[in-house]
Amino acid sequence: MVYAKKSTSAAAILLSAMAGSISATAWASPGAGITPENLVTADFEETAVINNDRVKIQTKDRTDVRVQRLTFAAGAYSGWHHHPGVVIVAVASGSVTLMDANCGSKTYGPGQANGGVFIEGHVAAQQAVSADGATVYVTYVAPSAEPRVFRVEDPVPFCAQ
Repeated sequence: MVYAKKSTSAAAILLSAMAGSISATAWASPGAGITPENLVTADFEETAVINNDRVKIQTKDRTDVRVQRLTFAAGAYSGWHHHPGVVIVAVASGSVTLMDANCGSKTYGPGQANGGVFIEGHVAAQQAVSADGATVYVTYVAPSAEPRVFRVEDPVPFCAQ
């Protein structure tokens, strides 16, 4: 009798875990309308401590670096995600609206009030959208990993459902 109870509990735990992984997969939100082009990906084998002219960059271990051009079609969106490490995004043309996990947003691009550059460096979900299309250049500086990880998919935040 005790054996049957343990088996039932184990089965319930397994089913709960499976349901959790299914719902996590269902909640992921892939993007659409963005064409990426990797310009360079490289290993940065050294640590860096640069503090010059009121700009500071510091790494504590090896990092992976990628520079990428993203072309947003009109109506394109990235899907909800975050990046490990730090990402610097320069909007070369058009505009991109960055939405945060609380559904706040700021628009970036040449001539925009927020400027043409934004920096990401946190684990909160975000999504980039472009109503009329844009071209951006992205520099990713991420912890060294094998395989390399520059993007992590996130579920759609409650406010955006």
